[in-house]
Amino acid sequence: MTISVQNNSAVLTALQNLNRSNDQLANVQQEISTTLSVAQPKDNPAVWATAQGQQIDINGLGAVTQSLNRASSVSDVALSAGQSVVDLLNQIKQDVLSAQDSQLDTTARASLNTDFTGLLQRITTTLQSASFDGANLLDGSSGNLSFLATADASQSVTLPAQNLSLGGGIITLSSTSSINSTQAASAMMAQVDASIANVTSALATIGDQAKLISAHSTLVQNLSTVLTEGRGDLIDADTAADSARLAALQVQQQLGQQSLNVANAMPNVLLSLFR
Repeated sequence: MTISVQNNSAVLTALQNLNRSNDQLANVQQEISTTLSVAQPKDNPAVWATAQGQQIDINGLGAVTQSLNRASSVSDVALSAGQSVVDLLNQIKQDVLSAQDSQLDTTARASLNTDFTGLLQRITTTLQSASFDGANLLDGSSGNLSFLATADASQSVTLPAQNLSLGGGIITLSSTSSINSTQAASAMMAQVDASIANVTSALATIGDQAKLISAHSTLVQNLSTVLTEGRGDLIDADTAADSARLAALQVQQQLGQQSLNVANAMPNVLLSLFR
C-alpha cells in the first residue's frame, strides 16, 4: 500500500465510515427517544403524510365519540325521568279507580283528590328535572337534538323530543284536573289510560334511537382503535430491534474512531525512514 503525505486515502475512507456510523447512531437514538421510526417528514415523506391523515381522522372520531356520549347521557336522563312519569301515572290511575267508588265520604274523596293533584305536580317537577347539559327532551323546552355521527360532520344522529307536559298531546291530563266527584273520576279514567299508552310509546321512540346511538358509538370507538393501531404500525419504532442496533452501532463507532486514529498515524511511518 502506498503511503502519501499529500493525500491520505485511508484517512478519508475511515472518516467516511465513522461519519456513516455517527449518522446511523443518531437516527437510532432519535427513534428510541421518540419511540417513532417516522417522527418528521424527512424521515419518510409518504408514510408521514399518511400517518398525519390518519391522525386527523382519529381526532375527528374523538369528537364524534364525545358528541355521542353526550347523546347517550341526554337519552339516559330522559328515559329515567320518563319511567318515573309512567310510575306516577299508574299511581294516578289507582287514585282515579278509588275515586269512582260512590260510597266514599267527603273526607276520603278530598284526600284522594289531594293525592291526585300532588301526583300531577310531581310529574311536572320530574319533567323539569330531566335535563342534562341544558338539554331536556321531555318538557317541551328543546326540539329534536342532533349529534355528530361521522368524523367529517357530514352525517348526524337525532334524539326526538317528546313533550310530556301536562295538557299536551301525550299526557292529556291538565294541571287543574280533579277527581272530586264520582262522575269526574269516571271521565278521567279514559284520559289516564290514553296518557299511559302515549307516554309508553313516546319513551319507546326515544329508546329505539338511544339504542341506535349506543351501537353507533361502539362502531366509532372500534374504528378509532383500528386507525390508531394502523397508524402505530406505520410510524412506531421497534424498540427491541433499535436497542440491539444501538449496541452494534456504538461498537462500530468505536472501531471507526480507532481506524481513523490508525490512518492518521500512517504518515508518521515516513518519518521513521529518515531516523
